[in-house]
Amino acid sequence: MSASDSNWDDRGIKLILVDDHRLMREGLRRILEGQPDLDVAGETDDGHQALQLIRDLGANVAVIDMSMPGLSGVNLIRRIRQESPRCAVLVLSMYAEELYAMRALKAGAQGYVNKDSATEELVRAVRKVALGGCYLSSGMAEKVAMSLAHQDDTPRHDRLTDREFEIFRRIVGGQRVSDISRAIHLSIKTVSTHKSRILQKMHLDSTAALIRYGLEHRLFTDNSSLDDRHGHEPRTLLGTAEPSAPVPSQGTLTS
Repeated sequence: MSASDSNWDDRGIKLILVDDHRLMREGLRRILEGQPDLDVAGETDDGHQALQLIRDLGANVAVIDMSMPGLSGVNLIRRIRQESPRCAVLVLSMYAEELYAMRALKAGAQGYVNKDSATEELVRAVRKVALGGCYLSSGMAEKVAMSLAHQDDTPRHDRLTDREFEIFRRIVGGQRVSDISRAIHLSIKTVSTHKSRILQKMHLDSTAALIRYGLEHRLFTDNSSLDDRHGHEPRTLLGTAEPSAPVPSQGTLTS
């Protein structure tokens, strides 16, 4: 497909970055703006502001994290696709499991890249989705294909809605109902109701059973996205260097 057939022109690809870790955004900006055809026009740590930036800046691609406070994940993807259908969505996530990629793609994302991918792969992914294509790393594409081939053997966690799955993830990550309520801006009563439905759908009888299920099925092997909710310093792009440390233009993306 030529540039004239895509949602960008010869002036380059205009991007916005959506991630609640400032050092991650700074590292992404340096990597992407090192390419002559890529222009990072804006960045934010807030899903609602991301929607506004896309409209105001006419962004071609939104590079988003799946897990942020407030509007995030599949809900943010759906809002972008509904309100700005010409803006492609590329998810950059720490989660390597295919179930996250499947949910993102079903919500309308055009690509899914892990944060531990090489910088060159991120650049390829941005260009591919800007041209109207779909991008998954080879390893993730194989996982997704295998998941689709065996979708009749639906595991219990696939019965959950996107909101229920997010709450399930946070429970397994060690958050209490009150923590979850603050993080996703729902009342404690609503979160408790969701938790009861999760237990019912998964045929489990306690919070401990939910956590055990998540660990046994290796669903949430890295809960570092929740670290900053508990007072820990979040891990960032290119390691845990201080903000003043130089960020190389080549290397590996890490959470």
